[in-house]
Amino acid sequence: MQNEPNFKKSQVLATLAITMDYNEKTALDTWLKQTQNKAKRTQFIVSLSNYFKRDTRIGKHVAIPGFGTIISSMFKNISIIGDGAMATVLAMLLCEKRDSSASLGMTVKMWGYDREQLEQIEKARENKKFLPGYKLPENLVFESRDDHIMAGADLIISAVPCQFTRSVWVRLKKYFPIDVPILSVTKGIENDTLLRPSQIFADVLGEGVKAVVLSGPTISDELAQKLPATAAIACSDEELARQVQITFSTQWLRVYTNTDIVGVELAGAMKNIIAIAAGIIDGMGAGDNAKAALLSRGLAEITRLGIACGARPQTFAGLTGLGDLVTTCISPRGRNRSFGERIGKGQTAAQAKEATESVIEGIATCESAIALGRQYKVEMPITTAVYEVLFEGKSVQRAIADLMQRQLKAE
Repeated sequence: MQNEPNFKKSQVLATLAITMDYNEKTALDTWLKQTQNKAKRTQFIVSLSNYFKRDTRIGKHVAIPGFGTIISSMFKNISIIGDGAMATVLAMLLCEKRDSSASLGMTVKMWGYDREQLEQIEKARENKKFLPGYKLPENLVFESRDDHIMAGADLIISAVPCQFTRSVWVRLKKYFPIDVPILSVTKGIENDTLLRPSQIFADVLGEGVKAVVLSGPTISDELAQKLPATAAIACSDEELARQVQITFSTQWLRVYTNTDIVGVELAGAMKNIIAIAAGIIDGMGAGDNAKAALLSRGLAEITRLGIACGARPQTFAGLTGLGDLVTTCISPRGRNRSFGERIGKGQTAAQAKEATESVIEGIATCESAIALGRQYKVEMPITTAVYEVLFEGKSVQRAIADLMQRQLKAE
């Protein structure tokens, strides 16, 4: 008989918690407590322990008597490209998962475009510029060398603002391992090309790139506080989506999968434009009725464009559509909403932009959305109104009046 390893029941449950629902975890806990056959119990624990000690990537399975087959593998070597708020909070999440499941041997590395800024974050163990107030894990590795950051990675996270995504990946292209999946947490549409982040990857890195998208109502500050949240992983490869889902799921972050990468990316980009409008309404004190109308009609506008671009309608009623839109439009922490609020209170677009160091993705996305709307002949009155305020100097009062006085029609 094999000796029982130093791999306690609590570690087993902590490791499997990422893939099991409450009933499954309770059943497994009961089974481990009640099983009188020590040899059977020990065999299970030894098998699980050996499984997680293997030097494997993804797609492996563990068979548990009475519970079917549970996919229990995660990516082990993760490289994060970017050092903004989302990059930072995902690094925190992944490093904590490593601590709670030490046998997985997960390594998390972060790279930043600006070496000096990255060194400041490492020295302070805090991202004071983009996510202040949260201590970064000691096991987070900072790597500023382009040729080292993706070495040995089995998952790469791209957390770079949309308008800088191309230049960053042109710079890193020669070091990118084409067989490794790349997960985008970027929300936007590139100016001029009108490409979504996953399309930029294909354009720069090659059509064979394995693109995955994480999106949804995920405000970084709330994730850092471990407040309950949900997100979706979008990928045309359902098995790969499932593997990424497992990697990011925690007790406080529930992750779903979705195969509509077009809809998920467009919804994530377009909601920032509506959030700017929501902020303007807040700044003006236009009231809750106006904001409710904005969100509902804004969602209709986003959905029209998405369908024209080949997305599925139901995506826009889900987490990455309605869910993300609501959060972005109501949260006082939202960059785009806050930017719009400053405009609503009387600042010019230039003044409102200068008030923050963060990238306001909705500004550039608005330009791209107008171009996409023209290309696909989609009516987008709210986006047009925001564009006129931001780029043509139209007053917010006039923009709202024009929207209200449009020709009457059926909803």
